[in-house]
Amino acid sequence: MIEAIIAGLAGLLIGSFLNVCIYRLPRDLSVVTPRSFCPQCEGPIAWFDNIPLLSYLILRARCRKCGTRIPLRYPLVELLTAAAFFCAVWALGPSAVALKFCVFGAIVIALVFSDLEERILPDEFTLGGTVVGILFGLVVPMKFGIMHLLLFSLRNALVLSVAESAFAAGFCAATLWLVGTLYQKIRHREGLGFGDVKMVAMIGAFLGLQGALLTLIVGSLLGAIVGLCYIWFTGKDASTYELPFGTFLGAAALGVGFFGEVFLSWYSGLGA
Repeated sequence: MIEAIIAGLAGLLIGSFLNVCIYRLPRDLSVVTPRSFCPQCEGPIAWFDNIPLLSYLILRARCRKCGTRIPLRYPLVELLTAAAFFCAVWALGPSAVALKFCVFGAIVIALVFSDLEERILPDEFTLGGTVVGILFGLVVPMKFGIMHLLLFSLRNALVLSVAESAFAAGFCAATLWLVGTLYQKIRHREGLGFGDVKMVAMIGAFLGLQGALLTLIVGSLLGAIVGLCYIWFTGKDASTYELPFGTFLGAAALGVGFFGEVFLSWYSGLGA
């Protein structure tokens, strides 16, 4: 429990940095310089006004200089990242597997809110996350799945793990790209952005083929249901409304990753 609490505190700090990335990366701004500033008055934020969660509560969700309301997204991202880190370490212990899911959770949370706010999925998280996910295959063995069948003569667990991660990334991205291309040819308008394709590659690299395909199914169903309800309640034109598909993919990925693997591993450990 102590390790999980420490991980949760680290998640708060990482979540604070993710908020910087969510705002700056879609705008092609550096995440290093300048220091944190208010988007409205552009005044620099002092360190004591930049403490995760605490500063938001003390300032009553308003900028100290101009009084502009601070979006709820800031504490929400920090809380979700802290929860992801806490749950990963609590269920899996201080291990490489827990670290993998901490990183995965942070990347997905950043993508969810970036897509929700700006309809942009930054390459730094999608393509960069795909590389990181494949590299994790070197230290965290993947469930071999189809690679175990195709490369049955191999006995090297690391090679099979990396192969499964890379294959899942490529196959799922290619499948979603094909679906989007066919939709565009039939309906004569773009149905999926290329950012969604790259995001699916990242999910495949972390969760493997089975996890990524399940994420696609759950994310598509979730997006269809929520999207139709939103269009119906707001009266928007269904033919022109742009659905933030990456947001639903991210929500599904967190569910599949944490409830399908992290908590399942914890439950199996209790049974053992």
